[in-house]
Amino acid sequence: MENIGQFLLKVWSYFAQNILTQPAYFIGFIVLIGYLLQKKTISECIAGFLKATIGYMILMVGSGGLVNNFRPILAGLKTRFNLDATVIDPYFGQNAITEGVEKTFGKSFGDAMILLLIAFIFNILLVRFQKYTKLRAVFTTGNVQVQQAATAFWLLLFCFPELGRIEVLAIMGLILGLYWAVGSNLTVGLTQELTDGAGFAVAHQQMFGIALVSKVADVMKKHSNKQERKARHLEDIELPGFLKIFNENMVATGILMLVFFGIIMSVLGHDYFVENQFITAEQSFLFYIMTTSLQFAVNLAILQLGVRTFVAELTESFTGISDTILPGAVPGIDVAATFAFGHPNAVTLGFLFGALGQFLTIGALIVFKSPVIIIAGFIPLFFDNAVFAVYANKRAGAKAAMILPFFSGIIQVVGAALIASWVGLSKYGGYLGMFDWDTLWPGFTVLMKFLGFFGVAVVILILVIIPQLEYRKDPKNYFLIVEDYEQYKENKGILE
Repeated sequence: MENIGQFLLKVWSYFAQNILTQPAYFIGFIVLIGYLLQKKTISECIAGFLKATIGYMILMVGSGGLVNNFRPILAGLKTRFNLDATVIDPYFGQNAITEGVEKTFGKSFGDAMILLLIAFIFNILLVRFQKYTKLRAVFTTGNVQVQQAATAFWLLLFCFPELGRIEVLAIMGLILGLYWAVGSNLTVGLTQELTDGAGFAVAHQQMFGIALVSKVADVMKKHSNKQERKARHLEDIELPGFLKIFNENMVATGILMLVFFGIIMSVLGHDYFVENQFITAEQSFLFYIMTTSLQFAVNLAILQLGVRTFVAELTESFTGISDTILPGAVPGIDVAATFAFGHPNAVTLGFLFGALGQFLTIGALIVFKSPVIIIAGFIPLFFDNAVFAVYANKRAGAKAAMILPFFSGIIQVVGAALIASWVGLSKYGGYLGMFDWDTLWPGFTVLMKFLGFFGVAVVILILVIIPQLEYRKDPKNYFLIVEDYEQYKENKGILE
């Protein structure tokens, strides 16, 4: 019996390390299973697996390029001004937990992977019994699951430091699995409307944020309608004269990033980049700034190509899974997949206004001598705020696409400063820092810390109730929006 257990553990470890936590292969694996269930030919199954995997790899090249291009610059701000600061970035956060969990709680980081398995199985079960749970989305973004499992592990240990290993894994597996299922489910209808029925949900770090931003955007639109002012979407704005060049996405992105990067890199100075061997002393600093800035537009274009390559394959194949194993389910995938369905300039504007909100708030922390200083991380800076702008523009126009990311930037810094200092992660230099983990999860942590196991019950109850309330708003169309989007549009009177 012991040998069987060890064998199963090895199989799980292999699957987790090479497929589950590697989004490209996991998406390819889902496509393969879906096509096999549809009884497609072996050649079609292999082709689907390869196309989905390669498409996701293309997305990761673009996404990784965006992050790698900008992260050294943000780290340079920390070095240049000698700030002892916490970087709000999922990878910095994961490294902080890896370093600190044994020192602080005497626990092994390896337990976070077991937590991931428990939460993922629970997510699948919740979707399988959607008749009762009203949950429709399976969280498939493996790298994000690792980051969230690690952070959730720390937060629960902070609330219950004396809790045994089994109890920690069981409680947080339940809460995290619910969060994955409920959060991605919140984005199902919103994403179907954004993408005109592309058949996926968002499974990332700002799912509740997307729901909140969309709700606020709808309120802004109603207010505009009452004032008899039609909301102007980015698609409707035709700039005059010389400004027409900003109507071209790549040109707009290149110019705006040149200004944005140019200011920051000029503040850091030529010597910083020479000392850190980014450039040689003889190399032109001006052209280095230009190359770095324009590379942003390149990586964004690569990312969008990757989305177009794998999304169609995934949604077509997932019908095999939803028709047999998980009826009525949709895949929850990386938030970057939404960028190809909104106005291209919304992504750039969301990033810039979110950055403005973050940098102003960081400046305020420094001025008022906050005990915790935050350094902006590129992933929350870009991925949270860019996607908020995409949804906000779709629902309420350009004004919402600028205002809401700006306030998101403020919330990200304030929320991260409060939670990271309180739970003790700030001294290890990093925190996850994404929108849900600066708002929702600090709230959950307060409930569990001060109300104990009653607080755990309250958190679970909140998560269980949310999809039930969603369902009650429109029972007739709740599942139809996934099963037959064209019929849904007809029922709701949505025009082409």
